[in-house]
Amino acid sequence: MRGLRTNYINGVGCQQSVESSSSSLFHLNAVPSFLQVMRGGGSGVGSGGGSPLLPSSGVGGRRAPLKFRQTKFRAFPSWTLSFFLFVLLLLFVVAGQRRRLPRYETSPPPSGSGYTVLINTWKRNDLLKQSVSHYSSCDGVESIHIVWSEPDRPSDSLRESLRQAAQQNSKNCDGAVDLKFDLNEADSLNNRFRDIKDLKTDAVFSIDDDVLFPCASMDLAFSVWQSAPTAMVGFVPRMHWLDNEMRNRDREYYKYGGWWSVWWTGTYSMVLSKAAFFHKKYLDLYTNHMPESIRQYVTKYRNCEDIAMSFLSANATGAPPIWVKGRIFEIGSSGISSLGGHSQRRTHCLNLFAKIYGEMPLVATNMKVVDSRHSWFW
Repeated sequence: MRGLRTNYINGVGCQQSVESSSSSLFHLNAVPSFLQVMRGGGSGVGSGGGSPLLPSSGVGGRRAPLKFRQTKFRAFPSWTLSFFLFVLLLLFVVAGQRRRLPRYETSPPPSGSGYTVLINTWKRNDLLKQSVSHYSSCDGVESIHIVWSEPDRPSDSLRESLRQAAQQNSKNCDGAVDLKFDLNEADSLNNRFRDIKDLKTDAVFSIDDDVLFPCASMDLAFSVWQSAPTAMVGFVPRMHWLDNEMRNRDREYYKYGGWWSVWWTGTYSMVLSKAAFFHKKYLDLYTNHMPESIRQYVTKYRNCEDIAMSFLSANATGAPPIWVKGRIFEIGSSGISSLGGHSQRRTHCLNLFAKIYGEMPLVATNMKVVDSRHSWFW
């Protein structure tokens, strides 16, 4: 029988040619099942049945050529693309509205008792007023203690203005946030960790007077601290590492790493007490049980009290601190960290304190807490 030649569309949309003869018509069974006969009998040739792929008789008894339905790849209708773009735009709008929702809807106050804000200040009353006004508006704050180390006592007008600021901004259901001054005779950075006998909360948030954090970030960090109350939980990470080039036979040598070191390595071993939660028991440990030589160094050189607290916490727990992601607003001028030689002085503190402790208690980690409710990538 004369050979047949026909075209079909294969599975990948390419047009190919099929050569067949009377002795190999059954090889058409290899054609994919989605190919359909366009014309001819529904069940075979004439009335005799047979293969559905055989061509039916045409005019003059000639076989009609095989014709198969071609697979068509149609473009998406325009309304489908419009609908997709509309849904995408809607998602962005909802996400934006979610970020602008009132704080009490997105970040409910943590359950249980609140915390005490411990503000360290020095002759910056305008910044102190901003700090008191802001932190008294946070739901979790039960009291604010101001660490006062100036030679002159706070004036009555300052006390009254701070009291009014706390009263006007407080969202505490039990009344205004309790505001107290912790007066110190001597000027020392150790004063910020002096033991306070009348603290009503276990949680203490240590903060400088020139730094502000959103209340939502405070709530998140406080909830993290509640899950690990012996750890230091803070917003400003720092690190240390072993310097093999400087080590000697007697002991290890460590170097201090600032923010860029943390950013580059993704590792930290301290959170600075300029913005950190810790248990109130560490105030007693710092004042009454930490080696006196460390407190003397802090007083003499006016530096490294935050490193001393990190050593104290790590030595007590054997665990690393916890870094919480949060937005920081610095409302004051640059501090001692911007002065030349700052990193070298901090490195000296690390090695001196490690020598006093007899070992390096700091524990490094790369864990970071992020509020997934407000982050696209976390």
